[in-house]
Amino acid sequence: DERSGRRHWTGLVEEACSSRAMVCIRTATCEDLLHMQQANLKSLPENYQFKYYLYHLLSWPQLLQVAEDASGRIVGYVLAKMEEETGPGESHGHITSLAVNRTSRKVGLATRLMMSAHDSMDEVFQAPFVSLHVRVTNKAAIHLYKNILRYDVHDVEEKYYADGENAYDMRKHFRKKKERGGAGGGGEKRPAPG
Repeated sequence: DERSGRRHWTGLVEEACSSRAMVCIRTATCEDLLHMQQANLKSLPENYQFKYYLYHLLSWPQLLQVAEDASGRIVGYVLAKMEEETGPGESHGHITSLAVNRTSRKVGLATRLMMSAHDSMDEVFQAPFVSLHVRVTNKAAIHLYKNILRYDVHDVEEKYYADGENAYDMRKHFRKKKERGGAGGGGEKRPAPG
């Protein structure tokens, strides 16, 4: 019944929001976009127009995540999308922007935001991997991506940023196609159950 399903969902949200210093990681809504833009302006040198956030929300609503504190303030976000490669079926996830307000850092919010976006890319879009760009001098972000989230440096993009700084093109691979039940070569076949 619809009410029991709603109660179950509400219980899950309350459980997710009740731990970790009362910060809830949830899917962004249209009402969150201005707050996301404000967090971006306060935290990052790369800024985006409002219509860019709206485009992401309309195109990939499952991939925008916010961190909301107990008072209802947005204290962080991840802006993500799917990128098409050369042909159909070759898309992958991409992290466009990740920001956490300075006063809310060092408690794992960036990790939780990223993991939530990763889960949606993998489960909803069956993305084989996710990519992102990070300034080569941003040691804290590189530590998060390499050591905690297990990204690898794929390439260096020269003068990627407007100020001429280079960027690491980093990637994290999700489950292999054969684990999802898709086409894939060479894996061991398991015997049919019983």
